[in-house]
Amino acid sequence: MRRLLLLAAFLATAVRAEEPLVPRFVEETATAGLASSYDGDWEYMVGGGVAALDCSGDGFPDLAFAGGASPASLWRNRSTRGGPLRFLKVESGIEIPAVTGAYPLDVDADGRPDLMLLRQGESRLLRGLGDCRFEPAPEGWGFRAPSAWSSAFSATWEAGQDWPTLALGTYIDPAEEFFPWGSCTDNLLVRPEGRHFAAPQPLKPSYCALSLLFTDWDRSGTPSLRVSNDREYYKGGQEQLWRLAPAAPPRLATEAEGWAYLRIWGMGIASRDLDLDGFPEYALTSMADNKLQTLVEVPADGRRPRPAFVDVAFPRGAIAQRPYTGGDVRPSTAWHAEFADVNNDARPDLFIAKGNVDAMPDFAAKDPNNLLLLRADGTFRETGLEAGVASMATSRGATLADLNLDGLPDLVVTNRRAPAQVWRNVTAGTGHWLQLRLEQPGPNRDAIGAWIEMRLPDGVHAREVTVGGGHAGGALGWWHMGLGPEAAAEVRILWPHGHAGPWERLPADGFFVLSPDAPARPWQPG
Repeated sequence: MRRLLLLAAFLATAVRAEEPLVPRFVEETATAGLASSYDGDWEYMVGGGVAALDCSGDGFPDLAFAGGASPASLWRNRSTRGGPLRFLKVESGIEIPAVTGAYPLDVDADGRPDLMLLRQGESRLLRGLGDCRFEPAPEGWGFRAPSAWSSAFSATWEAGQDWPTLALGTYIDPAEEFFPWGSCTDNLLVRPEGRHFAAPQPLKPSYCALSLLFTDWDRSGTPSLRVSNDREYYKGGQEQLWRLAPAAPPRLATEAEGWAYLRIWGMGIASRDLDLDGFPEYALTSMADNKLQTLVEVPADGRRPRPAFVDVAFPRGAIAQRPYTGGDVRPSTAWHAEFADVNNDARPDLFIAKGNVDAMPDFAAKDPNNLLLLRADGTFRETGLEAGVASMATSRGATLADLNLDGLPDLVVTNRRAPAQVWRNVTAGTGHWLQLRLEQPGPNRDAIGAWIEMRLPDGVHAREVTVGGGHAGGALGWWHMGLGPEAAAEVRILWPHGHAGPWERLPADGFFVLSPDAPARPWQPG
């Protein structure tokens, strides 16, 4: 309660600082050479993700698109640093139909990203071979997914394990002709046995998950699994938090522990520490409104918090419940959510992809994507139209990645039955930035589950390194941090499962590779 009162007082009395710099995005879809769409009928009404990953090894993010009824496709990044965006479609081994989503991760720690392809049917784990080529995971990996409508994914490395733990979210049973209520199929937890995967374990009950995220919400070092569910096709369900103690069966957080009963049309999850208290906030997309959750209370005595969250989307201006342009006043339908500092003012901004499920008459048909800039007082301001990203296409997945390595996050959005779009961030007069890549020896090479901490005059800015969340797609590679006016920043990494690296002062506007027990290594394209 004390935390809620302090938050209310802060929002009520904060002096409105100068408005944030509105970014400028220029669409370069045609000139970039991209030509991908998420096709198909009712069985592809959800999904449609895009993955950003450096599969070529040159530092530039490449793109893998889910195609739905069309084959998935991989686009190699041919951009030059700071220049226009350029992509070339390549034969990669992912060109299969019925792909609903794509997430990169390095399963076997060989330095080459692998790909999890969610599908309408049997989801597939592909091993990266380098040079943007992929093949089916070896039999020895032991990965087997049942035929299902796969709709969400996340991965983590549990303590003491050489192989990742995977979570796959599933949707309704497409064999049921009339989509009856209560038709949700089981989500799956796939834990390792040494350097291969055990048989999938059902997570019961399941309620049509559309986003999953392994996240260390209480900074205990042991991540839990957040599940965002689509209430359209279940009875009695709710949002879920599965606790995963090492070598113990997963268990659901309960209302007695503080986990509040919440039912939304859950589509996507995004996480970021917005108030510099060291704990993440969570954006949850939905139909008609969206949630922005923060912990009810962070104990002052160092104890771990309870899993009790309160929604602050309305007072912070992040509800985004209706279109802000285009004339359609019906409620919005939100999908992918992602935090990124698009103007480098050291405050994470929030992008939300919007689009009608199909032709639902009670929801907006013209539903522009949101770009919400975080102000210094903790509230958000809508700038999608001003920034140039207010597309009226029926959007699904997205990614904010620095595609031309100029220090500014660019934007890629997938659309249902329409071409994907890409915008280059050409904002002038932004703040400084850092981009960091984590490398550690042994398993979990990309340090999934680590925390990046950056110390600036206003406090410590923290972000968790995760695989999952969003809607049907994610990113792996450089982790971008805005610095505002600072020409340098102190940075440290809290490596997975307890090891804290030293604070290092890094000059702004550069790329650095960080490893345990070694100084930060500068990197330059080429």
